[in-house]
Amino acid sequence: MLSTKMIGNKIAEARKKEGLSQAQFAEQLFISPQAVGKWERGESMPDITTFNRIADILGVDLNYFSERIATGNKGNEPNKPSAEQTTTPLSEKGNLSSNKEEKKPLWDMSRGNWVDADFSGLKNLQDKFSASNMQRCKFIGSELSGIQLKANNIEGCDFSNSEIQESHIQNSHLMNNEFNRCSLQKSEFSGNYIKGCDFSEANLADVKLKSCSLIRNHVEGAVWLRTSFVEMQIEDIIFDGTIDNCYFDNCSFKKVTFQNAKLINTFFKGRKLKGIQFIDCQADKMTYEFLKNGKASLDGLTILNP
Repeated sequence: MLSTKMIGNKIAEARKKEGLSQAQFAEQLFISPQAVGKWERGESMPDITTFNRIADILGVDLNYFSERIATGNKGNEPNKPSAEQTTTPLSEKGNLSSNKEEKKPLWDMSRGNWVDADFSGLKNLQDKFSASNMQRCKFIGSELSGIQLKANNIEGCDFSNSEIQESHIQNSHLMNNEFNRCSLQKSEFSGNYIKGCDFSEANLADVKLKSCSLIRNHVEGAVWLRTSFVEMQIEDIIFDGTIDNCYFDNCSFKKVTFQNAKLINTFFKGRKLKGIQFIDCQADKMTYEFLKNGKASLDGLTILNP
């Protein structure tokens, strides 16, 4: 039977041997110093995933935390368990980890303050960054598909060449971030303020944007296929390339330019289209009529031949 007091003593002993204060140790674990204090006083115990991270940081084997070592092998180094140990190690009991089944990391970095961190190449993050302040962080080439971001402040971060499909980003502030060459297919953005970001050559097929502000973003070479914009504020943006089967529903436009673009089966609903201009663009007959009905200026727009 494991004693929380014994575990706490072992954590404190190894921490001090590494020359770490409780605050320094807590920072590496992304938790509060108060939580470390509770462990070391025996008031609570780390969860399974945290035990593995503790062992890595303190340079000890998971067997270091077993009760046999704590009571019968005091003279040994923390990472060198006695050969006479008869108690089953925690790692074999499954209390800390299991050799039979390898589990995905259970990281949860929500509600954190992340500045100048490099998470490039990470995988399986999913919903583990919500309600965080993230500034100048790197996620280059990361696998972030299915990530859930809610109430985040994300500024000056680099997501270039990352996979961010089927993700949900809500009520967040995104400013001056790099999303160039990202795969964002089937992602949903709602209630966000998105300004000064670079979506150049990003794949935005089947992306849904609702009730967002989209201001002064770069979208050169982006893929717009079945992309929907609903009740959006769209300002100071230049769309180019092919806009195919897209949907603009009751959006507000200001200084929006379609340049060298081809608009096909694209729906415009609402009568606030005066903020749109066209330069060397083409549209099919149906799209042309939607724009005409919304009182958009059709200068610079010609009808595609059937």
